[in-house]
Amino acid sequence: MFGIYLKRELSRRKKAALVIAMGLALGIALVITVNSVSAGMQQAQDKVLKSLYGLGTDMTVTKAQAAPSSNSSGRPKFDFDAKSDSSKTQSSDRVMTQGGQSLKSSLVTEVAAQKGVASAVGALSLNVTKVDGSFTQGKAKSTTSGSGQQGGPGGQSGSTGAPQVQGGGASFDVNSYSVAGVDVTQQDLGPLATSKITTGSTFTAAQTSAKVAVLSKSYAKENKYKVGSTFKISGTKYKVIGIATPDSSESTTDVYVPLKQAQTLGDAKNKVTTIYVKATDSKQISTVKTTIQKNISGTTVTTSADLADTVSGSLSTASNLATSVGKWLSIAVLVAAFLVAALLTSSAVSRRVREFGTLKALGWPSRKVTRQVVGESIVNGLLGGALGIALGLGAAYTVTAISPKLTAELGSTGGGMGGPGGGPGGPASSAAKNTVDIALSAPVSLTTIALAVGLAVTGGLIAGAMGGWRASRMRPADALRSVS
Repeated sequence: MFGIYLKRELSRRKKAALVIAMGLALGIALVITVNSVSAGMQQAQDKVLKSLYGLGTDMTVTKAQAAPSSNSSGRPKFDFDAKSDSSKTQSSDRVMTQGGQSLKSSLVTEVAAQKGVASAVGALSLNVTKVDGSFTQGKAKSTTSGSGQQGGPGGQSGSTGAPQVQGGGASFDVNSYSVAGVDVTQQDLGPLATSKITTGSTFTAAQTSAKVAVLSKSYAKENKYKVGSTFKISGTKYKVIGIATPDSSESTTDVYVPLKQAQTLGDAKNKVTTIYVKATDSKQISTVKTTIQKNISGTTVTTSADLADTVSGSLSTASNLATSVGKWLSIAVLVAAFLVAALLTSSAVSRRVREFGTLKALGWPSRKVTRQVVGESIVNGLLGGALGIALGLGAAYTVTAISPKLTAELGSTGGGMGGPGGGPGGPASSAAKNTVDIALSAPVSLTTIALAVGLAVTGGLIAGAMGGWRASRMRPADALRSVS
């Protein structure tokens, strides 16, 4: 009897049922859309942070950069022999440790021994400034900031600093590129962890002192290097054995060499600039950070949470809107949808006074009338849930198909952290910001679908409770008055 009556009443009141269902559907669709977009924002932020850190890295240990002394500008200077034949091009490389501060290699073992640390690996970040040019008279000096990522050994020219010439003329190009020293025995953690070798091969554990290099894809393309090519850094020849492509964004590290080679180039024997750390439990990262800071003085420990605070741009703005305004807007619309559904159901029950009064006169108890109204409301809620899920999935699919581009501006943490590509203390550590473009997607999880179904049932129950309460108060006499 319940099913037959339910089917007949819903068929008779299709328009009213559709209005109630659509009201719930809009609220549920908005909840799905906001949840899926928020999930997409979180994925985008995770990509940015992964590119900053390196796969599996939970935190990094660095030493804060010291301010340049009063008699130093902090810029590399180059001296050339102005008495040489002016028709000949002179070349000079200046290799500097990025961030200006380094740590003892022994600290890597000390950090690895701390409670809560699963593994730790050291890396050395260098910036190489290459000057090529010819000079006529006098003694020529050039000064450059050494920043940037253009050119390289024998590569494209890109002036990064204005030359200063004393007592003669000069014509030269200044190019700068970044070098990361990699611990070839632990490549699953550190600078190369967020890149895949797409051409050639990576380092082997036996190449700790080998004069070999892996280049980033963009840098190799710009300078027309390929596997088997050779180039020089400060007179030392290196052979390219692989080309690395970052998992996301562009790498700010151009050249990867074995750690010992980087230490030799940078005159930093037994030194590292960054220690990459993986914790045993991702939920205890803050505790591990405190432990390292307490037991190893003079270091700066940076976690993904610290880096997240430095991310700005449209990604950060949109994420804040989605998690704050979007969340409260969803709640407001959902509450309004529930309220409207309840009011419409109560109004529909009020128009059925004769029907319910007659049923009570025939012997139907109030609980049976209430059950009938609640049953109709739940069906309306489920219909609204189905429509809402369809609308929400359509909106999420549209966002994913369009893939709007968002930008993430990565500010320096002050601890020598690198930029995208996992480069330890790459150009991003000396530049104010580094911008990464991220395509937004809107993934819909099963949890979100389950939430939508739950909201649909909840909306139906709320509307049914309101309508059932109204129906339970009706008396057979109300039916007789409605006839008169």
